[in-house]
Order: sequence, then C-alpha cells, then structure tokens
Amino acid sequence: AKGKKLTIDVWDSYNLALYTINTCELVQDSRGLWYACITVKEHSKTICGVNQTGIDLGCKDSATASNGEVLATNLTHKYAPKLGLAQRAKNKKRVKAIHAKIKNTRQDLIHKFTSKLVKDNNVIIVGKLQSKSFTSSKLAKSVYDAGWFEIKRQLTYKCEYAGCHYAEVNEHYTTQTCSCCGSRQNSPKGRADLGIREWFCECGVTHDRDVNAAKNILALGLERLAVGIPSV
Repeated sequence: AKGKKLTIDVWDSYNLALYTINTCELVQDSRGLWYACITVKEHSKTICGVNQTGIDLGCKDSATASNGEVLATNLTHKYAPKLGLAQRAKNKKRVKAIHAKIKNTRQDLIHKFTSKLVKDNNVIIVGKLQSKSFTSSKLAKSVYDAGWFEIKRQLTYKCEYAGCHYAEVNEHYTTQTCSCCGSRQNSPKGRADLGIREWFCECGVTHDRDVNAAKNILALGLERLAVGIPSV
C-alpha cells in the first residue's frame, strides 16, 4: 500500500557481511525466478593442496583426473524423458523449469569437482581441446552437456585465489600413448575408436582410456614446468 515500507529478510548463508560489496545485479532465470548476483572487493583466500593432477576432458565423462576421479555431468540426462514430455505437450513453463534444473545441477557438479581439485592439488594441468571442432560435429550436444568451458573457467579463478598452478597443454596423442612405456602400438586411435574405454599395452599394462590420457597430460605439464615455467 502507498506510504508503507517493504521489508525483506535476507539469509546471509555466504557471510557477505564480512566483505565490502562491490556490485549487485538482479537477474531473472528462464523460470522467472529472480537472483541477486553480488561481487565483493576481496575474495576470501583459500589454500591449495600438495598433490599434482592432470585432467582429461571428454564427452562420456566431462573430466577425468589422473588419480581416477571423475566428473560425470551426464547425470543430467535423467531429466531427458520429462523434458521430452513437456516439449511434446507444448508446456513452455515446464520446459523452462526443466532446462533451469539441468543447468543448475550441472553447475553444482562442476563447482564441487573443481573445488575439490584445488583443495587437493597445487598443480593442475588440463588438456587443451579445440572445442570448435567438436561443436560443429555430431558431438555438439555432448560437448555442451560436458561443460568444458565452465570447468576451465572455474579452475582458472579458483587456482588463482588459492595459489595453485593451472596450465593447459596440447593433448595430441595423450590418449594413444601408454603412460608407462610411451608405446602407441595397441592404443585406440581418434574418434573412430571413441567406444574403446580400456586397452592393453604391449608392455603388459591395462589402461583406462581417460585416466591414461590424464596421466600423460600431467607429465606434459610437469615437463613444461621443469624447463622454466614458474611453479607455485
């Protein structure tokens, strides 16, 4: 009513009261819900771990670390049947709500995965993928679902705040090369062999395709550090 003041109670779950607020922007998502996007002048400092890891980005699993940890954003595929029903029923409100749910779930999975990586490691090396070559192919949707750009974006700023060394290296042949002996004799080759998830090297070692690639990516990154790139 006219002349009355509107009072809004805010639950400060992020302890924003401890910081000096820089900007605040109100945004509306696809469901019509409003959010306050706030930036502060100083980000709370975090501390990185003591280990080193390589990260292989992929379509089946969005990211695989050299220690075997996996980020599987394809969990959002469980919403596909509901989305299909809503689209066929031309229920635009329901479609928007499901898309928002998928996006938020993917963001949450990536956030937890990248935060743990920084907490556990002081060196993180990621394989540099040319995503444009994938987005123009039949793999485009898989690339979008995997969230490669968001993974790298989050790692970049989280590593910066924690003092963790982050780098990207050319990942050519990292899948095909044995991380133990360097042979490429029995390894899966290119996109034609994407369905091969495990292979046996002539040196006697059995490899998980993505873990092996992540180990090679880490090795390449450490070689770069050894020849002059400053380490943390």
